[in-house]
Amino acid sequence: MPVLRITKHGEKVLKTACPPAVYEELSPRLPELLRDMWATMRAARGVGLAAPQVGLSLRLAVIDVKPDGKSDPLVLINPEIIMQEGQLKDEEGCLSVPGVYSKLQRFAKVRVRALGADGVVWERTGEGLLARAFQHEIDHLDGKLYVDRLPFEERLRVLDVIKDVRTGWD
Repeated sequence: MPVLRITKHGEKVLKTACPPAVYEELSPRLPELLRDMWATMRAARGVGLAAPQVGLSLRLAVIDVKPDGKSDPLVLINPEIIMQEGQLKDEEGCLSVPGVYSKLQRFAKVRVRALGADGVVWERTGEGLLARAFQHEIDHLDGKLYVDRLPFEERLRVLDVIKDVRTGWD
């Protein structure tokens, strides 16, 4: 289970919307890819990881927010948000923008539909951190980073911070 290199802010794959995954084409390599993505996410102490963050233009993400301290791993292939409600402003960060955090308003509750690792469609409603993780990872699949959603002045501040800390990124 190799830990993969996490792409960083400024790399083209992070700004490109991913085409839908064709499960039949993906399934032969999916077990190994998921093992590597889980290992990478855990090594980086993240709660989610999208395929573009490991250099792949693929509508695939993994999430484990560990509700109640217990692992609840979710595989999202071709996810879509089918319901959203409420607003919640909270701090957010990203493995592709290490060390940079900012408060961002997101929907407080979302319902997602996706294919699982087995190719079966599932739906789940998330609130709080899970709702934020769903939105954050789907943004990656759409070629967006959380910093792209910040108000203009906050985005400028964050981009200045990114410029300063970028030299420490691998």
